[in-house]
Amino acid sequence: MDWGSIIFQLVMFAFLIAFASAVFFLIKSLVERRGSESNAARIEKKLDRIIELLEKQNKE
Repeated sequence: MDWGSIIFQLVMFAFLIAFASAVFFLIKSLVERRGSESNAARIEKKLDRIIELLEKQNKE
């Protein structure tokens, strides 16, 4: 093997690792985004409940 093919193989290996990492982090960010949306929905429900209780307390 000459130096050209070794360098080419190293560059292709680095490209493969970079591509796999990009796909991994893309999927990870999509999963986290879904989790944060459901978390935001839970927080919103809790805040709505707190507002209802405060309004009920103010009426009394």
